[in-house]
Amino acid sequence: MSETLRISVQEQDFDLATELNGFGRTPNTGATVTFTGLVRDDTGTLDHMEIEHYPGMCEAAIRKIADEAARRWTLTDCVVIHRFGRLVPGEQIMMVATAARHRSEAFAAAEFLMDYLKSRAPFWKKEVTRDGAEWVAAKGSDEDALTRW
Repeated sequence: MSETLRISVQEQDFDLATELNGFGRTPNTGATVTFTGLVRDDTGTLDHMEIEHYPGMCEAAIRKIADEAARRWTLTDCVVIHRFGRLVPGEQIMMVATAARHRSEAFAAAEFLMDYLKSRAPFWKKEVTRDGAEWVAAKGSDEDALTRW
């Protein structure tokens, strides 16, 4: 599966149609699942979010998570894209796409990836609002989500 695993940590936005062109097009693929995360403004005061990472280390950590997904489920294709830099509400922040023989595997692998990316991918996020800036702390609910895996 590793030859079909694609990981990108990038500043520029991505186009879903372009990323999914040809995705999962193998004779063994019966289902594809895609997820796109957007920058959300829960308080109505968010100006933008700043996302930082260590190049190289971040990609390696994401690859490790994706390799674990590939060991757990029989994936025929997998794409993980995560952005860094300055992002405003409504912008795309990440994408996960999985392809597998059966839908249950594609859904499970995508959820596993999203849960682990949320809590184990080494990104630092700062929210800049009208009232100031604050680093986003890890959430207990994100850690709780890992217990099902």
